[in-house]
This record gives sequence, structure tokens and C-alpha cells, in this order.
Amino acid sequence: MAQSQLSAKRQQELQIQYTNYKNTLQQIAQKIGDVEQETEEHKLVLETLEPLPQDRKCFRMINGVLVERTVKDVVPALKTNSEGLRKVLEDLLKQYKSKQEEMEKWKKKNNIQVVQQ
Repeated sequence: MAQSQLSAKRQQELQIQYTNYKNTLQQIAQKIGDVEQETEEHKLVLETLEPLPQDRKCFRMINGVLVERTVKDVVPALKTNSEGLRKVLEDLLKQYKSKQEEMEKWKKKNNIQVVQQ
């Protein structure tokens, strides 16, 4: 009886750990999707602004406030932001891969086999 209770408790702990790994991976994947979408938006805006005259008026949202600027002012800021997003994306992808590898090692160590439903 004590052995079955111990086994059930161990099984529950393993299930909780597995769920935590899956949730963490899902959160990282969600962040990756958000950053990819934002990167794509920056790319689209840059492609639109590049051929325009440098002194042309344009508007930019900064902390929820719409600010009037010129193309000359906005393009360098957008390029900087785009580069930053690319670096964040690379970091998130590395984080996702390392967490996935950690989960695979944990599964092998604990002899976990996942059955797809």
C-alpha cells in the first residue's frame, strides 16, 4: 500500500514537472510569435518609408502618443528598433532550444514517454 502511494505521488510530481516544461515552452513560443510579428511590421513600415522624400511629414506612436516627425527622423529609429527585435528574437530562439533540450534530457532521465491523444 505504501509503495503504491509513493508511486502515485512520484507520478504526480513528474506530471507537474512535465506540465511546467510544456507551459514554459508555450510561453516562449508565444513571445517568439509576438516578436516576429512586430519585426514584420517594422519591415513593412521601413519598406513604405524608404522611397519617400526625407523631409516628408510622418507620424509615429511613442508610448501611446502620436507624434509628428519627418521620414529622416523616423527611419533611423525604426532600423535601430528592428535590429533590437532581431537580437531579442535570436535570444528567444536560443532560450527555446535550450529549454527543449533540457526537457528531453529530463524525459530520458526519468524514462518519460509521451502518448499523443
